[in-house]
Amino acid sequence: MRVNGDEGEDKHTKEIEQVEELGSIVPTKLVVGYALTSKKKKSFMQPKLIGLARNKGISFIAIDPNRTLSDQGPFDVVLHKLPGREWCEVIEEYRQKHPEVTVLDPPNAVQHLHNRQSMLQDVADLNLSDSHGTVCVPKQLTITKDPSSIPNEVAKAGLKLPLVVKPLLVDGSAKSHELFLAYDQCSLSELEPPLVLQEFVNHGGVLFKIYIVGEAIKVVRRFSLPNISKRELEKLAGVFRFPRVSCAAASADDADLDPSIAELPQRPLLERLARELRQRLGLRLFNVDMIREYGTKDVFYVIDINYFPGYGKMPEYEHIFTDFLLSLPQIMYKKRPAT
Repeated sequence: MRVNGDEGEDKHTKEIEQVEELGSIVPTKLVVGYALTSKKKKSFMQPKLIGLARNKGISFIAIDPNRTLSDQGPFDVVLHKLPGREWCEVIEEYRQKHPEVTVLDPPNAVQHLHNRQSMLQDVADLNLSDSHGTVCVPKQLTITKDPSSIPNEVAKAGLKLPLVVKPLLVDGSAKSHELFLAYDQCSLSELEPPLVLQEFVNHGGVLFKIYIVGEAIKVVRRFSLPNISKRELEKLAGVFRFPRVSCAAASADDADLDPSIAELPQRPLLERLARELRQRLGLRLFNVDMIREYGTKDVFYVIDINYFPGYGKMPEYEHIFTDFLLSLPQIMYKKRPAT
């Protein structure tokens, strides 16, 4: 199976090799194989992660997707994020043959997040509401057929404008992350199914990105789309593309924000949400994009869930991730002789 690289991959590989050549006096406790896209390698396999891992007895080994996986290793843990059905079949077959290896995460569980129709269903089913807050999902509609039917379908479903427009499938491509905002009913027929239409919820222009690594939780603020007033909605028409607002460059952690907007969700609420989603999704590496409904203190909406997100953007990710790896219940590495 051929996976294309890019011009910077060789340079990145050399940087990793230079760190690895420094060696470590700590015996290897854990061997982690990784099969990642070129983009994910650059963002995740940073020298600070590799250096700290070696000092903790963790060795990272690149998996060659063009070779038989069972012929490589042996591994205690396999990290993976590669596109395509072929890879899913490869990693699932490997899981079945090597139950002693922890595969992060099971491919069938990962596939669940590749469809935006099913992605948020587990959150909706939670019906999470307690003294610390309420977590729900925006009202949404899946469209798979003729775009001319969209205005009528939206009216029947009772969705209110404006609507966030997202591709139905998440396949790792740039196109699958393109988001649009539709302001009027007539423009809806210009859209290209398959897609998901999601009611836009005013949230003060701040999004909470909740990183989950096993049982660890890290929350950061990102700037997001500003509120849209009824007056603005009356003046606006058409469908507009907007950038990926939750990138690291849009960090709002150090911004001077209204405390009612910037206040993080309460920790017990986040812990319950993470615990429930870990169990329901069958995943240990994911993040949740969540917003607070503007004008409320504790009403939150989950708008997206991503498998193996950009952990390299998460503060102190190298410490959190290496601690997580060493906490995994393993058989092989506990028996591995000192080297």
